[in-house]
Amino acid sequence: MRIFAAHLFNDYSGSPKVLMQLIKSWVDDNHEVHLYTCSGREGFLSHLNGVQYHFYWYSLSSNPYIRLLFLMASQFILMAKILMKLRKDDLVYVNTALPFGAAIAAKMKGAKLVYHVHETSLKPEIFKSLVFGIMKWSADHLVFVSDYLAKEEAIGNIPYTVIHNAIPEDFLEESSSYEKEVINQVKHVLMVCSLKWYKGVNEFLELAKSNPRLEFRLVLNAEEHEIAEYFSKLNVAENIEILSTQTNLHPHYQWAHIIVNLSRADGWIETFGLTIIEGMAYGLPAMIPTVGGITELVVDGTNGYQVDSRNIDRLNNALCKMTDLDHYQYLSNMASQQLNSFRELVFKQKSRALLELFSK
Repeated sequence: MRIFAAHLFNDYSGSPKVLMQLIKSWVDDNHEVHLYTCSGREGFLSHLNGVQYHFYWYSLSSNPYIRLLFLMASQFILMAKILMKLRKDDLVYVNTALPFGAAIAAKMKGAKLVYHVHETSLKPEIFKSLVFGIMKWSADHLVFVSDYLAKEEAIGNIPYTVIHNAIPEDFLEESSSYEKEVINQVKHVLMVCSLKWYKGVNEFLELAKSNPRLEFRLVLNAEEHEIAEYFSKLNVAENIEILSTQTNLHPHYQWAHIIVNLSRADGWIETFGLTIIEGMAYGLPAMIPTVGGITELVVDGTNGYQVDSRNIDRLNNALCKMTDLDHYQYLSNMASQQLNSFRELVFKQKSRALLELFSK
């Protein structure tokens, strides 16, 4: 089978990482894979073996109107590029709702179309209505990354499959080979996220300020100049270290004792939480929001805590519980056990079963 996969913005965030895992599985199964993504970017989708690359133009802008114009232009280019090669018996796989040019091309050619839906918090609402409207008009099948997202965004009679994100086996091999030191004190708190206010960046700063005896590390999917601009007018405590994009997160998980996701429910609903399960591979208990697909990863009080990040008192109380050494060992053991639900084998099995629907 020929699979035409489309992704808008190649970087080191969660959605391209998931597509990378899918593509590797497809290549292993001897499918012919064509990948369409924006040019001039390095990320998880770069330099994949056995893949035929097709690049198209896309650029970001701080101006929302120009950003929308750039997106529309890029999708026209994407549509035209795919139309030149696509056949009716091919499968088009659109990763996230944004590369809708690929969906339009699939509809025009009569090819089968699968959308892999990662997001629900698209703004403004009129833009979400547009891209999800194209999805409703064009999709033959939907893949959701969590049960929560499936309930929120299921569309009419379009069949869907829930495929939870999974931790790659090579990640597990490296994490399992790491000999963790005996912990006498729980004091290292890690957060990995994009540089957006709704990701809880400011709340993380406040948490660090409230807990001077602990050490905090914030790893951002952002460039140095973006970080300097964002934090230039903020009061950053001495016990917090802020880092730009990291291509290898293993040293940071090895450093950490606790991993947190502090996304604000009033700005962003986490549909999953890939960094949380990566932390589980190192036995890290997690503190996460109280809504969204991410709640399927952490049982409150068992392998971490669910806390609304807008309530700093509750954040501090949960963190205090997690730093109690005896309770921490329990949470850590349970986090390691929870990881079994998100192994790559199950992920690949569900993906293969989905492709079989279109190969008949």
